[in-house]
Amino acid sequence: MSDDGGAPGADFQAGVSAVREAVGRVIVGQREVVDQVLLCLFAGGHVLLEGAPGLGKTLLVRTLSQAMSLDFSRIQFTPDLMPSDIVGTNMVVEDEGRKRFELQKGPIFGQLILADEINRATPKTQSALLEAMAERSVTIAGERHELEAPFFVLATENPIEMEGTYPLPEAQLDRFLFKVMVPSPDEDTLVGILHRTTGNLSAQVDHVLDGPTILKMREAIRDVRCAEAIARYVARFVRASDPSQPDAAPSAKTLLRYGAGVRGAQSVILAAKVAAKMAGREHVSMEDVRKVVHPALRHRLIPSFEAEADGISTDAILDRLLDEVPEASEGVRAIEGDRAQA
Repeated sequence: MSDDGGAPGADFQAGVSAVREAVGRVIVGQREVVDQVLLCLFAGGHVLLEGAPGLGKTLLVRTLSQAMSLDFSRIQFTPDLMPSDIVGTNMVVEDEGRKRFELQKGPIFGQLILADEINRATPKTQSALLEAMAERSVTIAGERHELEAPFFVLATENPIEMEGTYPLPEAQLDRFLFKVMVPSPDEDTLVGILHRTTGNLSAQVDHVLDGPTILKMREAIRDVRCAEAIARYVARFVRASDPSQPDAAPSAKTLLRYGAGVRGAQSVILAAKVAAKMAGREHVSMEDVRKVVHPALRHRLIPSFEAEADGISTDAILDRLLDEVPEASEGVRAIEGDRAQA
């Protein structure tokens, strides 16, 4: 897609709207969850979904893969899952009396990967997936194999049942661009789900995008402008979340053990650029930043023992930080106003 002619970002918006419409034929409600997953996809990052069983996480990923014509793979994480079950292995095969090694690719050789209940596998197995997420490649028997782009991992966690699980370390959580909370449906949404899932009708998912188009849309994100003052606000916000910094916010000093880092700041800016593009703008606004702060940073903050004892969530801490950290200067608001008039 290109933006030659027409309003800036019009083709991008059309592509996003087409995906939303295609997903909406299968998924009832969850508009915010769908939008946050799309933000990650077009930013080139990976997403961690947390929600109770039966909320349609698997169906969402499968529907997205159909709408975007991407190769879908599902990995069910269990305690006995081995790294070779994910990446694959070299097998000995016999061909006309001669034996040779042949690569048997694992499910990681897809484009849209569902890592279901990732916290049920051992750290060794988790690391095999996270290596592929970081490098977009896997190494098998000393040989490097590139993964087909676009490559997108959507991992799920069940917050209810924690027995027999291996929680992801903070350094590995940092590899996910977003952590998205999947809420339980309200009454009207639940009624819609019941009608759609207990009848005979089955919705067909249209193919509205493909891999090359998604890659072009990702390239367009990098051209979205971010004012110096907004970038400085994000840097100031991330530093204010670190209680070890002299300019830490009051809430960080009392409620956090560790704050967000460089990857957190990068995630906020990149996701804000996608949000701006989805809104049809070629520049980042403070509204875009506020929209992405929670999913981009909630998994990068480590609450203090006092915050955990009082049941204060990282989302609540981020709310306090948004109140305590001063926003960008009047100059940025003036710039945004000028751009809006233009």
